[in-house]
Amino acid sequence: MQHGEFANPNAGAGSYVLSSWLFLRVLGLIYLAAFISLGTQVKGLVGNRGILPAHLFLKSKLSWGPTRWLQIPTLCWWNAGDGFLQFLCWGGAALALPLIVGVAPIPVLIALWVFYLSLFSVCRIFMGYQWDVLLLEAGFLAVFMAPSDLRPEFPTMAPSRIILWLFWWLVFRLMFSSGFVKLRSGDRTWRNLTALCYHYQTQPLPTGTAWYMSQLPDWFHKLSVVVMFAIELVAPVFVFLPPPFSYISGAAFLFLMLLIASTGNYCFFNLLGIALSILLFDDACWLVVFRKLSPDIQFHADALAGTGWPIWATIPVALILTLLSVVVMGRLLRFEFRWPKPLEHCIEWLEPFRLVNSYGLFAVMTTERLEIIVEGSDDGLAWREYEFKWKPGDVRRAPRFVAPHQPRLDWQMWFAALSSYPRTPWFHRFLLRLLGNSPDVLALLGKNPFPNKPPRFIRAAVYEYRFTDFARNRATGAWWRRERRGLYSPVLSLRDPSSKEPLLDDEDSLYD
Repeated sequence: MQHGEFANPNAGAGSYVLSSWLFLRVLGLIYLAAFISLGTQVKGLVGNRGILPAHLFLKSKLSWGPTRWLQIPTLCWWNAGDGFLQFLCWGGAALALPLIVGVAPIPVLIALWVFYLSLFSVCRIFMGYQWDVLLLEAGFLAVFMAPSDLRPEFPTMAPSRIILWLFWWLVFRLMFSSGFVKLRSGDRTWRNLTALCYHYQTQPLPTGTAWYMSQLPDWFHKLSVVVMFAIELVAPVFVFLPPPFSYISGAAFLFLMLLIASTGNYCFFNLLGIALSILLFDDACWLVVFRKLSPDIQFHADALAGTGWPIWATIPVALILTLLSVVVMGRLLRFEFRWPKPLEHCIEWLEPFRLVNSYGLFAVMTTERLEIIVEGSDDGLAWREYEFKWKPGDVRRAPRFVAPHQPRLDWQMWFAALSSYPRTPWFHRFLLRLLGNSPDVLALLGKNPFPNKPPRFIRAAVYEYRFTDFARNRATGAWWRRERRGLYSPVLSLRDPSSKEPLLDDEDSLYD
């Protein structure tokens, strides 16, 4: 990189070569974290001895014929066994490494997207999170941003302007939708600015910093909500303006993502938000950073070639994504569109590929924290608790950071507590797996109170959890206080004592 370029105050203005170069490498790190995280859990979630076996799910859809490949796009139609599921996870992690260093980015990005979509399609509820579909959407767009170089090189190609605009549109939808759904829901805690008075202790996996934040006065939480709405509803307006105005959006989004990451465990969502925000800063901004790090790097802005994709390939992609975006934004704004039949069929056909998605976390704020505690017993009288790795259980265990790893069972337990046992069918299968002593499911837990043999009976109880204050924490060492609310599930046993028949669904076999 020549020193003369740094002396020119307009160097890199309006170009996004360094921005896209940085974005692709951060995306590689996110893919790496996502695949490794899932790889450590996939057998217990959807493996042969998991909670919702993928092979049983796909077997039930074989009658759909050849169209099943489009309705459930996954490589697991060839093989849904444990070995192949782990191949997709650890193969994806391995593929992320060349993306990080810039080797063959286009074919690598295609493979990463196919692998992640394949897992998304069979993991179902365990991958039904907004960051999963956001990764799929951003990963698909990244294919058309990547240069055609096969060897790692410092930036030599400018990203397509069309793809850049689609990325900016994605950032706008992500942020604006997050703020808009809170207002549209009519939730009183957002309307009266008290939502964050509850959020820190009721979020899915609180952190130690969340405990401290919850101790702050209400006026601080209300002010924080005002700042959040300003970032999510006002800052997105600057996304489409030229630099330096776009810097306002980028800086605001980075600030919000860092705040969220410092007080909660939202997996790789905040990393994705940061990665997308990188694209709101042009090369004039990044040149200053690179000058500090390595002033001798060669970078000639006037010698850059085009992207690896011709214009005739990116325009159809833009048209398809625009169509799907109109559908998604129509749902957000509650506008009804009457599409011609061919377009309706096209939209339905593309839906399973998650190319464009709806966003907006915490539209309605939960104001109390209910936790499900799973208990086992040998005699039906004395009950012992199963301990999870990350979700609240022992009141003296401090909340911890776990992101970017996502313990997906712990997360689903939070959602299960918001619903009822009959409306949470996966939870019944989870309890049966514990009765069957499934090693893959037990590996998802932190403590098995029955290490030698499984219990004869199992049940789940509901407790209300609340953060303690400074005085109680110092006196007792407890971070939580809890109060039992009652049973969440009935008492289950593998055999009904009267009939001595197994309490299992057809094909819902358990493993010793």
